[in-house]
Amino acid sequence: QVQLVESGGGLVQAGDSLTLSCVASGRTFSLYGMGWFRQTPGKERAFAAAISWNGGTTDYAASVKGRFTISRDNGKNTVYLQMNSLKAEDTAVYYCAARWGRSVVVTAIPTEYGYWGQGTQVTVSS
Repeated sequence: QVQLVESGGGLVQAGDSLTLSCVASGRTFSLYGMGWFRQTPGKERAFAAAISWNGGTTDYAASVKGRFTISRDNGKNTVYLQMNSLKAEDTAVYYCAARWGRSVVVTAIPTEYGYWGQGTQVTVSS
């Protein structure tokens, strides 16, 4: 089992940058693929980015591609989401998630992830 804690959210202006962090504890972090999802009130949790256990494979939602970068440091048990050129529509609660297994395949499907953090709020003012 792995526990996940996100941080780094906040209130920023459109065009600004923000980096989210998610620290994992419990089982060996490198056993898990990781993902970032986001959710706004009344909507389902939406995929933002994913990364394989060794960082060799990444994937992004079309809405964030070219602006967001997911990365991980297995030595620090941490996955990051660098967000640039933020827009008002990026406002959401951001969740990190862990998917057990050293697969090079990443997935955007929330139900494929067995572990979730508590979320961190990102608000982008226009």
